Amino acid sequence: MDTEAGPGSLSHAPATGRPVPEAEPELVERWRSGGGQLVELLSQVRERFGGVAAFRLGSAPTVLVTDPGAVQHVLARHPERYVKRSHRARLLIGDGVLAATGAAWKGQRRLLQSQFTGTGMRRYEQRIIEAARTTAARWARYARTGQSLDVAREMRRFALDAIWRSLTGHALDDGTEHELDAVAAVAATLPTLPAAATDARDAVAADLARIDAVARGAIEAARSGRAGPHGPGLLHVLIDAAAERPEYTDRLIRDELVTLLAAGHETTATTLTWLYLLLDQHPTAREHALAAGGEGSAERRQALQALVHEALRLYPSVWILPRHAIEGDTIAGHTIEAGTDILVCPYLTHRDPELWPDPGHFDPNRFLTPDGRPAHPGAYLPFGIGPRACLGLQFALRESTVLLEHLLPVHTPAFHSIPTKTLYGITVRPDGPTLATLAPPRD
Repeated sequence: MDTEAGPGSLSHAPATGRPVPEAEPELVERWRSGGGQLVELLSQVRERFGGVAAFRLGSAPTVLVTDPGAVQHVLARHPERYVKRSHRARLLIGDGVLAATGAAWKGQRRLLQSQFTGTGMRRYEQRIIEAARTTAARWARYARTGQSLDVAREMRRFALDAIWRSLTGHALDDGTEHELDAVAAVAATLPTLPAAATDARDAVAADLARIDAVARGAIEAARSGRAGPHGPGLLHVLIDAAAERPEYTDRLIRDELVTLLAAGHETTATTLTWLYLLLDQHPTAREHALAAGGEGSAERRQALQALVHEALRLYPSVWILPRHAIEGDTIAGHTIEAGTDILVCPYLTHRDPELWPDPGHFDPNRFLTPDGRPAHPGAYLPFGIGPRACLGLQFALRESTVLLEHLLPVHTPAFHSIPTKTLYGITVRPDGPTLATLAPPRD
C-alpha cells in the first residue's frame, strides 16, 4: 500500500556536488543481451558503484538509490522534490490513494489514516481473527483428508478475506473470491501490457469489468445499510465521506475500494508465502518462535512478528520505488539534475552486507536482539518511509501475526517442490506452484 506525497512548495536546494558514478554502457548491454530481470542489473550497479549510482536504459541516466541516508533523503526528508509521475497500477486502481498526488492525495490519505492507527485497528481486530479461524478450519480439513493445498493460494484467500471483512463487514464468499481473482490477474499482467493506455485497458477489459461489478455490488449493499455481523467497515467510511465531500463520487469510492483490496491482500499474501517457504528451509526458526512463550503471550507474538519482519527484509512488500526529481538537488554529495529518474530499491538495501551481516541468511533474531538490525531508518523500509509510507503497515503486521498464531503451532506444510525462480513485478513473488500437504496434528 505504497503512497506518496504530491508536489508542495519547493525548497530550491542548489545541485552542487560531484557527478553520480555511472555504469558503463557495456554493462547494460550485457544485461540486455542476457535477457535478465531488472533486479540483476540494479544489483550489479550497486555492487560496483555504491549506494548512489547511475545507469542508462535510454538517453538520460536513471539514478539507483540504496544507501540508507540517501533513501531517507529522497523518501522522508524531501518528498516534495522526488515525486511519482504516474503509478504502474493506475489502470487497476484509478485515482485511489496509491496513485493520487497533490491536494487530492492529502485529503484521501487524511480520511483513511485514522482507520489504520492503533485505535482504528481495534475496529478490525475481530474481523482479522475470524478470517484466521476460517483458514485454520480449512487447514484442519486438509490435514484430516490428506488433500493437497497451494500455500500461496491459501495465503491469498486469508488476506483477501481479512480485508473484505474489514471493508464490508461480511465474510468473503466463494463467488466474490472467484470474481476478485481478477485483481491478481490484472496486477500480474501490468508489467507486460502495451504502452498505449487504450490498448492496455482493452487487454484486461474483461477482468476490469469483473472487478467493477464486485465493487458496484459492495457499494450498493453498504448504501442500503446491509452491514455485516461486525457492523460497518472501511467502505462505509468512504460512503459517509461522500455526504460532505463532493470529490467522493462513485468512481472515487470504487477506486479507493479496489486500491485497499489490491494493496491490502496481495502484499500480505506474498509475504506469508515467502515466510512458509523460508520456514521449510529453516525449521528451527519455527521451533524457536513457538518456544518463546505460551499461546497468546507477548513473547510469542514478538517472536512471530520477527519471523514476518525477516521475511519482509528478504522480500519487501514493495521492492522498488520509482521517483522523479522535479528540481536540482544533492544526494550524499552527488549532483542530481532536475528531471532525473530515481529508483529507490528496498530489496537491495535490505541485502547490503555493510548493513546486514550475512544478508542472504534467514535470521529472525535480527529483530529480537539489541543491535541486531541497523539503527538507520533508511536501512529497513519494507513499507516505505516518510509521508507516503504504507498506510496499512499495522494492519499487515497484525493479520500476519494472527494467522501465524492460529496455524504455526498446529500445521507444518510439506512442500511437494520449492519454486526456484523469483518474479519481480509490482511485488516480489515465487515463480512456481507452492503445493504442499499437511500432516495430521500430533496429540
